[in-house]
This record gives sequence, C-alpha cells and structure tokens, in this order.
Amino acid sequence: MNNTQESFLSSFFKLESAGGIILMFSAVLAMILANSPAQDLYASFLEIPVEIKLGGLEIAKPLLLWINDGLMAVFFFLVGLELKRELVEGELSDPRNIILPGVGAIGGMLFPALIYVYFNMDDPAALSGWAIPAATDIAFALGILSLLGSRVPVSLKIFLTSLAIFDDIGAILIIAFFYTSKISILALIVTALCIPVLAYFNKRNVDSKALYIIVGIVMWVAMLKSGVHATLAGVILALFIPMQSKDKSHSPLKTMEHGLHFVVAFVILPIFAFANAGINLSGVGLEQILHPVPMGIALGLFIGKQVGIFGLCWIAIKCKVAQMPKGMNWCSLYGTAILCGVGFTMSLFIGSLAFGDTGSNSLFDERLGIILGSLLSGIVGFFMLKSCLSKQEEVAK
Repeated sequence: MNNTQESFLSSFFKLESAGGIILMFSAVLAMILANSPAQDLYASFLEIPVEIKLGGLEIAKPLLLWINDGLMAVFFFLVGLELKRELVEGELSDPRNIILPGVGAIGGMLFPALIYVYFNMDDPAALSGWAIPAATDIAFALGILSLLGSRVPVSLKIFLTSLAIFDDIGAILIIAFFYTSKISILALIVTALCIPVLAYFNKRNVDSKALYIIVGIVMWVAMLKSGVHATLAGVILALFIPMQSKDKSHSPLKTMEHGLHFVVAFVILPIFAFANAGINLSGVGLEQILHPVPMGIALGLFIGKQVGIFGLCWIAIKCKVAQMPKGMNWCSLYGTAILCGVGFTMSLFIGSLAFGDTGSNSLFDERLGIILGSLLSGIVGFFMLKSCLSKQEEVAK
C-alpha cells in the first residue's frame, strides 16, 4: 500500500470514527427527548408535513419519511461510491483480500437472520423483520474502535470496513428484493431510461456534477413512485460516476466521495439517528423486551453476528481458503466479530421498511431489540478488543 492510499484510509477512518461519536450523541439525545416532557414536541416535529409540487408532480410526506427516503438516498450514494472505488482500485480489487471479509459477511447476515426466524416463525407478520439483525453500522463500529486509539492495527480496520462493505451489498440486495411494495410499471420505465443516460455520461467520462445530480433526482422520484425503495437510486447513480475525468487530471468519483463524507458522517446519519432512535420507554417492562421481535433482533445482533462471522472465518482459515490478516489473531478476530453486532443505523432503516409505524405500538418495538443488541455488542466488543490488543502489545514488547 503506497503513501497516498495510507493517507486516504487514515483520513477516512478518522472521519468515520468522529462521525460515529456524533451518531451516538444524536441517538442518546433522541432517547432523552422521547422520555421527557418534550416527547410530544419531538413526535410532532417528525410528523411535520413536507410537500413539494412541480407542475403535475406532487410529493407529500411527513418529515420522518423525507429523512428516511431522501437523506438516506445520499447515504447510499456514498456507499455506492465507496464500493466502486474499493472494487476498482482499493482493498477489494485483490481477490485474496475479498475472501475472508466476504465469507464473514455471509455468516454475519445468515446466522442473525436464522436466530430471528427461530423466535418469530409462528408469526407471519413479524417474519418481515428477518433482515433487521443482518446489518452492521460501520460508522458506529469505527466510532467505538477509535476509543482504543493507535493500538488498533490498520489491518483490523481494513477487515472491519471490507466486511461492512459486503454487508452493505447484502443490505442493498435485501431492500431491492424483499422490501419493495406494489410496482408501478410506468415509473419503473422512467427509472430504466435514466440508466442508459448515466452509462453514456460514464463512457464519455463526463465529470459535471450538475448533470449527474439532475438525472439522479429524476431517477429518485421515479423510483419513489415505482414502489422500489428510492434509496437504491443512490447506489445505481454511484456506480456510473467515472473514476477518471476525460483529461485524466482528477477522479470525479473520489472528489464526490471526499466531499460527501463530512455531510454524511456529521449531518445525514446523525439526523437519521435522531429521527429514528427516540423510543418512549414508559410502560416498557420485561414483557416488551422478551417479545419475540426485539428478542430475536437483540440475540441476532449479539449472538448471531459473532457466531456467524467468527465461525465462518475460522472454517475458511482452517481450510486454507483464506488467511488471517497481518497484525490480527484469533482473539482480535473474535472481538471484531462481536463489534459487528452494532447494527444501529442500517438495522433501524430496515426496521422502518419492515414494520413502518408498527414499531411504536403496544405489542412490540423492534427498536428496543436494535438498541439492546447494538449496546451489548458495542460494550462487549470494545472490552474484548481492548484485552486482545493489550496482550498483543505486551507480547510485542
């Protein structure tokens, strides 16, 4: 890895880590407001109607849905940019570096989903939340990892980030195939027509941000009306942003990625957390916590993630299909697997798709399971990694 790549990774990790800390603060603030005398003000703020009219086009949604459908499309656009860069010239461009995080991501999605299904197999309505514990929140995970300071090897950060990228790919596919509502053919045709336009821009190495933004907005609106979740427009748009400008002087993709990191890490994700993490805990007792939905999510995140990731990685390494990343050992691999149980942002997002407003009813609140599972994974993962890395430092001395 050359100095330029190291510098890029270093700035990326610092930004994501700081963003993770802001994310935690936003979530805690939402919890405080939702359980204070200001709870009605908090709830009514998220229900403020926001309407956009342009000719015959009208989009009317409460503020919460604008955050979940609109701002999160920008987040997924950034995910798509990172994915393309990693596959073209980053860590994932080398097949040898793909195997272990790829195998770990499969285990980290499969086992949590199986645990959730086990707890909810008798309730067809609850089964729609099977994908909630399959997600990993890279911003939160790196925020927790940053508390360990410089003792964390770069290889561990790269492994965690690579695994999270595969996890994001899985989440994108899950949203596309399992959380798509009634389809509008006309709107889908408009969406499809945007793709050859983007392909033409890409082939010509067009680097005008305005052109991509215009087509991206058209595609987002069409996808919103089509029944396919609109956030996927961000991923599709990102895949057509060129790596090099026509004169090879700069990279439009890296420029956009760098420009968006701050906005996503410090504005979009904290706003999303603030809007979605406010759980009113009044009346919440053991019965609500032990409901199969939050219990399946919490155990899926805390138990399923560590068993799935560590278990499949252990098999892959023992069978010599993959190798242990340099600077890591079994202990730090296990600690990383536990830390991946912090699902927060992506789990909340998938939960909003699976249950809509039902999470706030008296029967269950899936967010209880998300916060409980993420909290357990974050605390236990932190102390496990702290112990492992301290021992590695002692051995090195």
